[in-house]
Amino acid sequence: MERRRQVFSVDLLERYAAKGRGQITCMAAGNDVIVLGTSKGWVIRHDFGVGDSFDIDLSVGRAGEQSIHRVFVDPGGSHCIATVVGGGTSDTFYTHAKWSKPRILTKFKGLIVNAVAWNRQHITEASTREIILGTENGQLYEVAVEEKEKREKYIKFLFELNELPEAFTGLQMETTGTSNGTRYYVMAVTPTRLYSFTGIGSLESVFASYAERAVHFMELPGEIANSELHFFIKQRRAIHFAWLSGAGIYHGGLNFGAQRSSPNGDENFVENKALLNYSILGEGVLVKPSSLAVSEFHFLLLVGNKVKVVNRISEQIVEELSFDQTPDAVPKGVLGLCSDASAGLFYAYDQNSIFQVSVSDEGRDMWKVYLDLKEYAAALANCRDALQRDQVYLVQAEEAFTAKDFLRAASFYAKINFALSFEEITLKFISIGEQDALRTFLLRKLDNFSKDDKCQITMISTWATELYLDKINRLLLEDDAGSDNVSSEYQSIITEFRAFLSDSKDVLDHATTMKLLESYGRVDELVYFANLKEEYEIVVHHYIQLGEAKKALRVLQKPNVPIELQYKFAPDLIMLDAYETVESWMTTKDLNPRKLIPAMMRYSSEPHAKNETHEVIKYLEYCVHRLQNEDPGVHNLLLSLYAKQEDESTLLRFLQCKFGKGQPNGPEFFYDPKYALRLCLKEKRMRACVHIYSMMSMHEEAVALALQVDPELAMAEADKVEEDEDLRKKLWLMVAKHVIEQEKGTKRENIRKAIAFLKETDGLLKIEDILPFFPDFALIDDFKEAICSSLEDYNEQIEKLKQEMNDATHGADNIRNDISALAQRYAVIKRDEECGVCRRKILNIADDYRMARTYTSVGSMAPFYVFPCGHSFHANCLIAHVTRCTTEAQAEYILDLQKQLTLLGNEPKKEMNGGLTEEEPITSMTPGDKIRSQLDDAIASECPFCGDLMIREISLPFIRPDETDEIDSWEIKPHNLGTQKTLSLIA
Repeated sequence: MERRRQVFSVDLLERYAAKGRGQITCMAAGNDVIVLGTSKGWVIRHDFGVGDSFDIDLSVGRAGEQSIHRVFVDPGGSHCIATVVGGGTSDTFYTHAKWSKPRILTKFKGLIVNAVAWNRQHITEASTREIILGTENGQLYEVAVEEKEKREKYIKFLFELNELPEAFTGLQMETTGTSNGTRYYVMAVTPTRLYSFTGIGSLESVFASYAERAVHFMELPGEIANSELHFFIKQRRAIHFAWLSGAGIYHGGLNFGAQRSSPNGDENFVENKALLNYSILGEGVLVKPSSLAVSEFHFLLLVGNKVKVVNRISEQIVEELSFDQTPDAVPKGVLGLCSDASAGLFYAYDQNSIFQVSVSDEGRDMWKVYLDLKEYAAALANCRDALQRDQVYLVQAEEAFTAKDFLRAASFYAKINFALSFEEITLKFISIGEQDALRTFLLRKLDNFSKDDKCQITMISTWATELYLDKINRLLLEDDAGSDNVSSEYQSIITEFRAFLSDSKDVLDHATTMKLLESYGRVDELVYFANLKEEYEIVVHHYIQLGEAKKALRVLQKPNVPIELQYKFAPDLIMLDAYETVESWMTTKDLNPRKLIPAMMRYSSEPHAKNETHEVIKYLEYCVHRLQNEDPGVHNLLLSLYAKQEDESTLLRFLQCKFGKGQPNGPEFFYDPKYALRLCLKEKRMRACVHIYSMMSMHEEAVALALQVDPELAMAEADKVEEDEDLRKKLWLMVAKHVIEQEKGTKRENIRKAIAFLKETDGLLKIEDILPFFPDFALIDDFKEAICSSLEDYNEQIEKLKQEMNDATHGADNIRNDISALAQRYAVIKRDEECGVCRRKILNIADDYRMARTYTSVGSMAPFYVFPCGHSFHANCLIAHVTRCTTEAQAEYILDLQKQLTLLGNEPKKEMNGGLTEEEPITSMTPGDKIRSQLDDAIASECPFCGDLMIREISLPFIRPDETDEIDSWEIKPHNLGTQKTLSLIA
């Protein structure tokens, strides 16, 4: 088995590192730079980053033996401070990595500097910024050095220990930015105390404030050769500290963002303080280390010639490091330890050599350390993989299981992936009957699955569903047994179960879950799950069974509910709550009222109170008037409901409405009039029947039925017929007969009433029209006045007819005279008169103008037309011109007449310029004359150049589309560009 590699290892870095300049007395490191101080006053700088080194002699000009007391180097390896002692005095020097000569800090003449606190947050290669120096006599100074100025910028006194004067042996400083300025945190140690200083502003003001307030310190009595203070730096920020004191190693965490006040008023930034006793280092003998270094999880303690590595958390020695020293160095042993926070390395040194202590993954086993201490959160934070985390969860689970905290154990078991199988864990809970813990385990396990584990998720979710149902049933049984607090637990588990169904609706198998819920009798949860799965049919059916119409309608109103469910449940819902159902229908878009007719008919078949609002009628009126529905079924149903009402006025208003008015080529109504007539006859709605008969143009039936209801209605119906005078008269005769037959007064009164009725007809009926309706034994004397009046009317009409006949005879004579006058009209044609179309002379003989056989010859000349305006045209030219310029239909008509004339042949014709004589009747015209007359009317009713035909030609193009030659003549063709010359337009 391969031996596991140690976390810490020692390597010899440099043998005889002092280069013969004496023995090593002190060392400091930063950023791969090591600075040594020797017993002969030399400072030797090794830069392992660039492989360079140089020596500085600080004993020059000093009498006696000189030795370097302490050296300090900043985290960046650029700035170095060294104190040299000898000859009863001391001096402190500053040197920069770029300098060849050091600079003496004159104010520190005679003072021994034991500690330096660097400003890690603000220090740069060019400037130290503010740093703090602690001296042997218990004083603190602030110093700043600029590299380019080659001297210190300032040195300020800050603080002095007066109560218990001791040497400062260790200093550390941290800064943080706040809205009020920079906050300083300073830690300083003496052999017996640890001081802390904090404040906002400058270092000088912070320490000055302690003149009026007590200094916070921790005192640990005990003797120790070298008291040290170390910060562990991670990402340029200190996260914990360690003080090598006489009583032990006092350590803790650092939280510089905290602002908790300590009992004496200072703000305390130290957390989780602890004291590591030195008893763990020796075997029955108290051994105190001579030096200390701090890593993230360990303390490196120099004891004799060995370094013992102690885990800071477990306080156990985990490793022991030895060094390969030269024989002459063994007696004095290893002198001390130092650390390079920037490089993450540790160093040890003796009088000759430098040793490097390397760290390799020191946090790899920290999860075990925390686990042994039962600090599970820290253990999990330090786990590297799932197997390690499983071990932590397993320990927590087993601990909770042993303590019978099964629900907590289930939560931890659910987080285990490899240490225990799913089956083993579930059997642990099943074996002890812990159903609640098993359910908790399954629910937590679901949270750890990925979306790709669909099969496992579905199976476990189904199992959890059954466990929930079992729990609910057990609670119900306990409730029946009278147990306390069951009701609240029952409500809680119901709420939890519903939340689970909501979260798992997409992974649960629909059919299986529905069967489970149904088998356990959980109707409410069944409906809830169906709602989640958008199985709205089940939900609505459930609410209807409970009589909860409003809830069912709210479900149907959801936007993703199929509209078909509205039609399916409409009959049940309208019977359950007609008002709410109809209100819901009226607010639902895209609802087809035709599909709701069965539900409305079912509702309408039930009896209703007289003063009750008929909800179906309300909805149908909404459809017809607001939605302008045109479905005949909807109109027919509304009409049938109106017909069943006692008040006929609503029905009549509906029949009189013209719902299709305004629609082109549309009907005025959408109900079936024949159905409406049958229905109204059945319900004995006679006025409605009269209206329907009239609307169907069945006026005789309308009047006959109206006479049974109201003669006035019959008169109004008879008066509606205006175009057919005979039918109108017939209808009025029907009314007259009914009026005469229904009168029951004396004969003379009946006659008077009949005569009055004749006046209402506005002369349409005469006395002779109604005489047949009177009995044969009626005396003529009773009609004397009416008959005389009628005879007078006839006499007036005869006289009017005579006058009209005389006027007609006179008019015929005038027409005959006009015709005779027209026959004598003539026009004078000049010999050189030209045709308006062909521009040839009218009277010239030309072979091109063959005489049409239907025209009378005028010598050897072609037929022609002369108009009163003076324009003349050959007959053929005029026909061609008019047919070209007139409409297509008129042109076809003219050509057809011309064709008919041609077919008639050589029948005897009258002279073209002749006419009928006085003795000839108008009707003696031959068919050819009639056709020629029609042709004359078509082409010669007006001059084509002076009449409407010429005006209409304004809108025609100058060149017709068929005149291709003319179009081509106007086309612009480019000339040969080679022959053109270009003219310059430059002025």
